[in-house]
Amino acid sequence: MGEKAKKVTISSRRRFLTDFAYATGLGIMGGLLWAGYAEKAKSSPLTLRPPAALDEPDFLKTCIKCGLCAEACFNRPSNIDRDTGEPRPGTIKMARAQDDVTIGTPFFIPRDVPCYMCDDIPCVVACPTGALDLTKVTNPKTGELDYTMMDMGLAVVDQNSCIAFWGLQCDACYRACPLMDKALRLEYDKNERTGKHAFLKPVVDMHACTGCGLCEKACVTEKPAIRVLPREIALGKPGAHYVKGWDKKDQQRVKERVGKDVTTHDKRSAKNPMDYLNKGVEY
Repeated sequence: MGEKAKKVTISSRRRFLTDFAYATGLGIMGGLLWAGYAEKAKSSPLTLRPPAALDEPDFLKTCIKCGLCAEACFNRPSNIDRDTGEPRPGTIKMARAQDDVTIGTPFFIPRDVPCYMCDDIPCVVACPTGALDLTKVTNPKTGELDYTMMDMGLAVVDQNSCIAFWGLQCDACYRACPLMDKALRLEYDKNERTGKHAFLKPVVDMHACTGCGLCEKACVTEKPAIRVLPREIALGKPGAHYVKGWDKKDQQRVKERVGKDVTTHDKRSAKNPMDYLNKGVEY
């Protein structure tokens, strides 16, 4: 080639604009990816929070993701493996990118490491913001910490896969429960199939269960037949239409609905009951 290619020179102003556009594009792309992931993580309804956590929306506003609760959980004096003398993994984890939990917030998975319900509840004491609310685990009568007031979730038994409901002898969850015969009891029932054996079925008391997960960890089945779920997931909700007439506490709910229209309005309610009753179910 006879002529040398001319070297293109770029002005400083043009280089500045090019670099600025490049950086802005990267920033927008990163922001979109982060926002998308954060939104997905928030949507996880099965997250179990440490003891005394505020309701999820308030918890997310209050928790500063400092990790002091997880640190206190790991460093508690009782967290020592008796065989090796080394510290065991802590119950509380801080959510990472691969977890389906809001990044940086504390949570726990009972099947991995359950909550051991420490008397001094160090995780709650360590929280600097009140995201783990000390008043929720403080007995108002004595002013002392009370681990029985913890509320992390509710244990739910799958009767189809629990081998105690098959008639096999198993009480692993019952023996693991720190509130034995309060949060979890065994209910005797006759085995009609054999006529000479008994069922010992685990029954959870929703008022006493703290959701510590020791039962789930102890369950012997391949996938645990007893699981801890957030109460919002585990429990139903009857609504204001139904009231226990014999329960004064439940009647209090009725007072709160005064002035509200609780009548169901739909196509069927607009008809006379004689027009649709005894005509079978419409699919």
